Amino acid sequence: MPTAIVTGQPVPGSSLENDLRSLGFGVLVAADAAEAETLLAAAPAGDRVALVDARFVGHQHALRLGLADPRFPLSAVPGAVTAQPAARQALTRAVARETSAGGGTALAVDSLADRIVTALGADGCEVHRPELGSLVAAVPADPQARNEARQAVAAVDDEAVRLKSAVKSRDGFFTTFFISPYSRYLARWCARRGLTPNQVTTASLLTALIAAGCAATGTRGGFVAAGVLLIASFVLDCTDGQLARYALKYSTLGAWLDATFDRAKEYAYYAGLALGAARGGDDVWALALGAMILQTCRHVVDFSFNEANHDATANTSPTAALSDKLDSVGWTVWVRRMIVLPIGERWAMIAVLTAATTPRITFSVLLIGCAFAATYTTAGRVLRSLTRKARRTDRAAQALADLADSGPLAQGLTRVARRVSLRAPACTALVGGAAVTLAASFAPYGSWWPVLGAVIYVLQSPLAVARPLKGALDWLVPPFFRAAEYGTVLALAAGAGVNGALPAAFGLVAAVAYHHYDTVYRIRGNAGAPPAWLVRAIGGHEGRTLLVTVLAAVLTAPQFTVALTVLAVAVALVVLVESIRFWVAAHREGAPAVHDEGEPA
Repeated sequence: MPTAIVTGQPVPGSSLENDLRSLGFGVLVAADAAEAETLLAAAPAGDRVALVDARFVGHQHALRLGLADPRFPLSAVPGAVTAQPAARQALTRAVARETSAGGGTALAVDSLADRIVTALGADGCEVHRPELGSLVAAVPADPQARNEARQAVAAVDDEAVRLKSAVKSRDGFFTTFFISPYSRYLARWCARRGLTPNQVTTASLLTALIAAGCAATGTRGGFVAAGVLLIASFVLDCTDGQLARYALKYSTLGAWLDATFDRAKEYAYYAGLALGAARGGDDVWALALGAMILQTCRHVVDFSFNEANHDATANTSPTAALSDKLDSVGWTVWVRRMIVLPIGERWAMIAVLTAATTPRITFSVLLIGCAFAATYTTAGRVLRSLTRKARRTDRAAQALADLADSGPLAQGLTRVARRVSLRAPACTALVGGAAVTLAASFAPYGSWWPVLGAVIYVLQSPLAVARPLKGALDWLVPPFFRAAEYGTVLALAAGAGVNGALPAAFGLVAAVAYHHYDTVYRIRGNAGAPPAWLVRAIGGHEGRTLLVTVLAAVLTAPQFTVALTVLAVAVALVVLVESIRFWVAAHREGAPAVHDEGEPA
């Protein structure tokens, strides 16, 4: 149990100790800094500890934000500071220094907690200070100030602020106006019944899988039910994040589940729609696979651009300034958020089209919308990159190299590639990817031209990543690799022209895409890339691309379908087992909690 050490003389009528206990803290009282130091040393090393001034006046949610957020090793609000086990040593040193400096006597004027925060800052420790907004958190110096603080507390509805803060500050139009007005209350209902965000995330996944099953029936009733259930799944998807913010229940495992389940739900639904269309005699597997590829490549563009620029210095550009200016005009904010087709708008569109039209129309509209959104966002980011004078860090370059997913073939040729000076890695990746994708698209099935294109791709790949990816457009390298690999699989499966080839290709791309998403979430969680043995075991992007082209050249179309299925199952088993092992182990080992807002709803 976390421990709160209340320092100083108790204040008659104060609800502080009850507020702390309601937040799950065991409460101890220290008359002065010396006693606080003794109690701090006696607290179990694996527990969170907080120091709170006895004169604190404020909202309970202000205390919750300052003392109960699991994402930050050190956190503070006026009159209170807390440390998780990883930061206990820093807190202990700061308290000891305050005691030896003469703070061991009565705490009559200043606040020990606030002095500790200052000392932690002087030691170079990063102390999180949450945005309180209208919430009150203060240490009044006299009775008049205390009365004024209490009046300020009474004037603000703590619960209303808590409900409002449960909703993302920046979200999509559909979510903001059609989901969040009631889903926040569903989140509160879940919190009061002890449900966790992970349980709600799982419920959202199950609902989406049932929706996919309804779509797979191929009946009009099934399509209508699928559309309704998809919206219900999205409501739960919003609720889990709002529950995490409302109750401050963040975890590394929860962030991973939320992110991966979003992709699993959407792509499983695509498969359900394709199966339903097949029952009605319409083969739309190529459209379903194309939609999954386009959506995945869009996400890779987002991930790569953000990783390349989030810690870059001198990170400004006229394009970004114009974008910020447009965001200050009310109507343009919502237009710009809608045209990128975030998950809320996208799922709403899919649900309505599923219920009212056919799978072919649904996928066609989805592809057009996503293509426009991808063109808009990518063009904007290219313009920002070209007009920006940014110096990217080694960490950013390493993240892009990890996102590239280079396998043993590319790694083995890297030493040779480093002798060749190339200043345009993105163009190199584009040329190599175009060679194999175009060959696979236009050569007849069984031709060796795609193999030749794949060889060119394998030789070009190490040239693109031979040097640190710190150039203005180097963040495009991973998306170009993704598009080349996925597009090649789609083209060869479509060219095979037999039943089952495209569904098998859908499974293979889904398995590989999961690996690429998992890489992103590890990097975002500061856990680094997946282990090198895993990348070698599944061949890297260039190895898998070469293998698929060779299989298409030497096998008959039915045999190629079987080979794709076996490859999909093998890749899925390897990456899923290792990924689940890693994230569960990270959760059990108490890895720092993560709250990843992910794609705007």
